[in-house]
Amino acid sequence: MMSPETETLLTYLNHQRRHVHDILAGLSEADLRRPVLPSGWSCLGLVRHLALDVERFWFRAVVSGDRAVIDGLGQSGDAWQVGRDVPVEAVLTCYQREIDAANAVIATTSMQAAPVWWPEWFADWQARTLREVVLHVITETACHAGHLDAARELIDGKRWLVLTR
Repeated sequence: MMSPETETLLTYLNHQRRHVHDILAGLSEADLRRPVLPSGWSCLGLVRHLALDVERFWFRAVVSGDRAVIDGLGQSGDAWQVGRDVPVEAVLTCYQREIDAANAVIATTSMQAAPVWWPEWFADWQARTLREVVLHVITETACHAGHLDAARELIDGKRWLVLTR
């Protein structure tokens, strides 16, 4: 059974993950693949980044210390770029699979647990607990959900949730 804190943090993280999924609903494959900003990333590339560089990295590598994941870092190339040969559904399924794996880690790890592995390239900052990692991932996912909001508005004018008088 999860602690109330774990349930609360997971609820907030899942809200952001759902935002990512829902803001993309209804976009065509062409629109999912189309870069809309000068940096060249597409909505599909951002989802792949969330799957590999956020969910997989933070929970399976950092928190769990999964050696296969750690050894595979960097082998999938630039997560932000999705080849034409990669089906849209494969990227979306990968994101969901990484979410499910991350949720399993969160559900079975104490919020006070220290990360098992830490990347040497993060010399100036280190998360000390799973709690800090979850808060970091909530923040990063929310930030990227906002990027997707802006991209979606540029693609077809659809806006997520706009409160007006």
